[in-house]
Amino acid sequence: MQLHGSICALVTPFDAREQLDFPALDRLLDWHLASGTHGLVLAGSTGEAALLDDDEYFALIAHAVARVAGRIPVIAGIGSPSTRKSLAYARMAADARADAVLAVTPYYVRPTQHGLIAHYLHLAVESPLPIILYNVPGRTGCDLLPETVAALAAHPRIVGVKEARPEPERMAALLKLQSADFAVLSGDDPTALHALLAGAKGTISVAANVAPRAFAVLCERAVSGNVATRLSAEDLDADLHELYRVLGLESNPIPAKWALHRLGYLQPVHRLPLTPLSAQHHDALEHCLAALASVDAKL
Repeated sequence: MQLHGSICALVTPFDAREQLDFPALDRLLDWHLASGTHGLVLAGSTGEAALLDDDEYFALIAHAVARVAGRIPVIAGIGSPSTRKSLAYARMAADARADAVLAVTPYYVRPTQHGLIAHYLHLAVESPLPIILYNVPGRTGCDLLPETVAALAAHPRIVGVKEARPEPERMAALLKLQSADFAVLSGDDPTALHALLAGAKGTISVAANVAPRAFAVLCERAVSGNVATRLSAEDLDADLHELYRVLGLESNPIPAKWALHRLGYLQPVHRLPLTPLSAQHHDALEHCLAALASVDAKL
C-alpha cells in the first residue's frame, strides 16, 4: 500500500429512508476509479461515521472494498473517545478487508499528549491493520503535537499522519518526520497544494468528492519534478479555491453532499443532527459547479 496523491474522504450516501444507498455508493466509487483518485477513506468524519451503526460501518467498508477490488487503497476511519472501542472498529475494518485505518484522536475526553502516545501505541500493537494518525483539533478538541507524532512515527505499524491544521509551520515540523515508511498527508484542502509543494506525499480531501479528476491532477502536478508542471498545479489550485470556500459554508459534509446531489450521484440525505444545505447557499453551489465543469473540460 502506497499513501500518496489524492485520497478522497468519501461521503456516505443514504436513501430516502436514511438507509445506506449502495447503488449511489457504486456510482461514486466508479467515478473515483475513472477519475484517477489515488485512495479512498470510508467512514471518516466526512462519511458521517459517528452516525452509523456498527453493522452499517462493516457493510459500507466491505462493499467498497469489493467494488474497488484492490485497484486503490481503501482506508477505514476509526475513532472513539475510548481506545478499546477504537480497537474494536479497527478489527471490524480488518474483517471488512480494508487496507489501513485512519485513527482520529480521541474526541471529547481531551487526553494529554502522554495519553495520546499510549492510545496510539496500543492500537499499533493490537490492530490487525496499519494505523494512520489523524489530527483535526477543530472537531475533537485535542491537538496531536509534532513532538508526539515524532514519538509514534518510528513504530512499524504507524504508517502516516493526516494533519488538518493549516499552519505552514505545523506541516514543516511534520515533514521532518516523513520517510519511506511514514507518509505526511494534508487534511486541509485550501492549503493542500502548499503542503504537497513542501514535500507532503498526498492529501486526504473533502473537495475530491466533488472534483475528483481535478484534485487527482492537482496532486500529480504538484509532486512533478518539472517546474512548469508544478506551476500549472498552482493555476489549477486557484481554479478550485471557490470550491474550497463553498464546501465550508456549513458543516462538512453538508455542502459536499448537496453538490453531489446536484451532479446526480446521490440524494441530499443526512441523519440528524445534520440537515441538508440551507437554501441561502444553493446559488453559490450552483455557480461553483458550473465553473468546475469548465475546469474539468480543460484537463
